[in-house]
Amino acid sequence: MPEAELLFSEASKYLKPEDINQLRSSYSFGQGAHSGQFRKSGEPYISHPVAVARILCTLRLDAPTLTAALLHDVVEDTDISKTEISERFGEPVAELVDGVSKLTKIEFQTQEEAQAENFRKMLLAMARDVRVILIKLADRLHNMRTLEAMLPAKQRSIARETLEIYAPIAHRLGLNNIYQELQELGFHYSYPLRYKVLIKATKAARGNRREIVGKILEAIDSKLKDSGLDAEVTGREKHLYSIYMKMVEKHLSFSEVLDIYGFRVIVKDIPSCYVALGMLHSLYKPIPGKFKDYIAIPKTNGYQSLHNTLLGPFGIPIEIQIRTAEMHRVAENGVASHWLYKSSDADFNDLHLQTSRWLQNLLETLSGSTDSLEFLEHLKIDLFPGDVFVFTPQGKILTLPRGSTAVDFAYAVHSDVGNCCVAVKINGENAPLRAKLKSGDRVEIVTAPYAKPNPSWLSYVATGRARSHIRHFLKTIQYDESVKLGERMLNQALLSFNINPDTINDTQWEKLVRDSGVKYKEELFTEMALGKQLPAVVAKRLASPLESISSDQIAGPITILGTEGLTVQFAKCCRPIPGDIIVGVIKKDSGLIIHTLNCANITNSQKNSENYLDVAWGKDITRTFESSIKVTTVNKQGVLARVAAEIAKAESNIDDIAMENENDFMHMRFILQINNRSHLAQVIRGLRHLKEVIRVHRTRN
Repeated sequence: MPEAELLFSEASKYLKPEDINQLRSSYSFGQGAHSGQFRKSGEPYISHPVAVARILCTLRLDAPTLTAALLHDVVEDTDISKTEISERFGEPVAELVDGVSKLTKIEFQTQEEAQAENFRKMLLAMARDVRVILIKLADRLHNMRTLEAMLPAKQRSIARETLEIYAPIAHRLGLNNIYQELQELGFHYSYPLRYKVLIKATKAARGNRREIVGKILEAIDSKLKDSGLDAEVTGREKHLYSIYMKMVEKHLSFSEVLDIYGFRVIVKDIPSCYVALGMLHSLYKPIPGKFKDYIAIPKTNGYQSLHNTLLGPFGIPIEIQIRTAEMHRVAENGVASHWLYKSSDADFNDLHLQTSRWLQNLLETLSGSTDSLEFLEHLKIDLFPGDVFVFTPQGKILTLPRGSTAVDFAYAVHSDVGNCCVAVKINGENAPLRAKLKSGDRVEIVTAPYAKPNPSWLSYVATGRARSHIRHFLKTIQYDESVKLGERMLNQALLSFNINPDTINDTQWEKLVRDSGVKYKEELFTEMALGKQLPAVVAKRLASPLESISSDQIAGPITILGTEGLTVQFAKCCRPIPGDIIVGVIKKDSGLIIHTLNCANITNSQKNSENYLDVAWGKDITRTFESSIKVTTVNKQGVLARVAAEIAKAESNIDDIAMENENDFMHMRFILQINNRSHLAQVIRGLRHLKEVIRVHRTRN
């Protein structure tokens, strides 16, 4: 096979003869194992593993990795076992092959669950050896290059998965070339018409731009040479997907995106980077707020460069990247630089340390997430590039994703800090835990030994790490409550079918548990409480063989105490409090959501559906609940203080406040901590006694 000979020829440029012999042996073995198998395109199947190995060869990966690439589908698609590969090619190769093999022997409830569990297995193997994901990325890249043989629906599904998972992983590992190609191909098959339109538009615009790019290049090159700098200056082509995303996210037209010109300057050392920056500032004026120093503070994937936007000739924005040759290698090849250049430089060691930390965080998320779909959700969150740099009180820099809060910061420091955090100081001032962090913020977390995570944190945390730890803690601590709630929910559903729950014997329970895909009865109850299974559906499975009860026995409502944590959540749209007439809606993976009966978001169709539950408040409720009120006052100095004092006098705490002025009036919206309707009425009565207050009423969002 000509492609195989090309592989051996390319690999022989950096591998030893004995390594090449191993590659030939693994090729022959793989060819025999895949004999009679063909791809959708009609090519012999062995062409795919060879293509994957050639992609990895461009990264100069070692012989075991290339061997595993040639054998990566053997365990999954043939009768060859992992043991046989281990005996022939060694345990390291067998482990790599096993890491990229799908879980074909296990039956899953849904395709989504199977996909999530396969990702989970692959990433667990990746955490042990990063070469697993390098093989998988090369595998996905070749599949994307040959995707035209698939049906359009399959193309879109694979392309969407590539954009959501594989491209971000490649970016996180610093594999820039693979990342960009995966994005371009993913865009091509996800939005074929938009892709064609943009291709045509960029080709038309390229000719008009060439002259301007040439003039700017010449001016930059001349300026740097005059200052005695040895620099390589190139123009950067914008990739189609990045053009498309800028148009979507920033609501820009195509011409506005294309008006930005990109250039890259490569110099010999770090001091030269800053000298070059100064020279370019004397050539073109910098645009305020557009400078980013990724040399002093590298990105989490090890990327280092100076980024700046300058105002070029004719008012044209110019994006400049300035970096050293070493930084450029890392920018293009990321974590694979270790194999590509065999460098022992501190830069590469730092990169691998950062990658190791990220992989360790993945392992923690894996251990904290029992649900594969939940883990995949956490992974997707964490794969988006982090661009917020914040400081600990000791001056250590932490990198977090955009939109991260103080709670995310606490969990980034340590899971124990996150679990016990009660307050935060940002830049020396008290701030709410939900406060979003900005680059440069100095963050100090206040902890208390007996504090514990609040389920409401899940509504605003931005990192998978924080979300995973919160869910794990709540599931562990509140497991018993979840079991009890799930049992009550099932009993109510059975009673609505005129079935006596006491008539269910052990044999019937065993069958129900087995059919539901869980191990224990308690696990089934928990899944119903968390919304993963509908009580009405589970009850229907039991309906036929069970003894009926008299029709005059009516199912009573499920009592809610407000302490059920993750399993019971209170809707933000209507903010129910004890005393309100309430209804419950089961939402998949969110549990039981409590609304007021007259909530505008509860439709008649929902009331008649299987995920609608009859609920009522229990007795002796001790916790507080969020309630929203609007206070209209005269617009004068000191009125806010008097309103806040009156709320405090009624023994209520203010969670949030928003204000707006309207000529002589001021509208204040408060979110308060309230015990029940009587308590809320007491707060409102107290406020109405203030002479500055014109109107006060409870609000619904």
